[in-house]
Amino acid sequence: MNVNSQPASSKRKPKTFNNPERFIEGWYWVIPSLNLEIGEVKPVNLLGRELAIYRGKDRRVVTVDAYCPHMGAHLAEGQVEGNELRCLFHHWKFNAQGICVDIPCLDESLPMKLKTWPTAEKYGMIWVWTGEYPQQPLPFIPELEHKDCDVIFGPRLVMNCHPNVVGINAIDAQHFNTVHKLLSEIIFEKDELNQNAIIFSNTTYSGEDSFLIKLIRPFYKNPVTYSICYWYGTIGIVTLSFDSLYIHVMFAMRLLEGGKTEAQTIAMTRKRQGIFGWLHNRVILWLTKIVGKDFIKADIRIFQTIQFDLKTPIKADMSIMQFINHLERQKPLMWKTWKLARSQDVEMKEKREKWRDELSND
Repeated sequence: MNVNSQPASSKRKPKTFNNPERFIEGWYWVIPSLNLEIGEVKPVNLLGRELAIYRGKDRRVVTVDAYCPHMGAHLAEGQVEGNELRCLFHHWKFNAQGICVDIPCLDESLPMKLKTWPTAEKYGMIWVWTGEYPQQPLPFIPELEHKDCDVIFGPRLVMNCHPNVVGINAIDAQHFNTVHKLLSEIIFEKDELNQNAIIFSNTTYSGEDSFLIKLIRPFYKNPVTYSICYWYGTIGIVTLSFDSLYIHVMFAMRLLEGGKTEAQTIAMTRKRQGIFGWLHNRVILWLTKIVGKDFIKADIRIFQTIQFDLKTPIKADMSIMQFINHLERQKPLMWKTWKLARSQDVEMKEKREKWRDELSND
């Protein structure tokens, strides 16, 4: 039975979706790679947590908790020495694994370790995993999973609503007709790639009155295929395919304080060899950047004022409900602490058990 033929329902209120105090454990973008040179260290606030990020002599990027475990000086005020970071205050030095390797006033350093976070680079961005060990690769779409990409950055935006709310805009079937004037019926099919990634696709995407369709009509003859791959509920990679032409736009979002969104758009395409390949990609990326900008510009006004509350879901909202259900099954972390988010029932149970243990020890 086709799930899209079933009426939507919402019996339980989501605990993670659109929650300003929660996010999913995963990879999150930090800063563009070009913004961090060799031997440079910078302060970063990511999902409420203060970090210091630096690039060593070996070109690798290292991310650590911002404050020195000695007296709390901010390590971004320090200095990179080779592949290690020295604190400005008392000159304690930490290696790329966070281990203290030098304390100037002592013959031997103390057995002390600074918290480090898994860090990687892709799509021209530095990414940090918000848990102990990465459970997934960096975000990808199947078409580009094992391929090198050329990329350019599009607009960087701040919006007054949660990244989850911004994200579901790409599968809001109703708004494709009302806002973007794409007059054909939009029906999404879903495919869960893994625990943290889900793909929604549609092959009836058309509409002659749309600016987007008029722009790209000369490049294809057959029906357009539209899909979006979500990672962690905050990264969406949109793919438009026109015959043999593919356009990919990543909307990389992260949660800001107060439930707001900071989003970076990235146009990407498969890397091609030679001067003609380079010229081909420049055209594709330019076109993709225009598509990405057009895709979101009509919705920005809504994102600045919306107070999202899906009280009356209908059949057309089925894909949104599927997205929410997928998100709710992922591992939620708390804003700022990055600790596992627990339900109130679990927290109350733990408090009761702790209280009983304390009584038994009296």
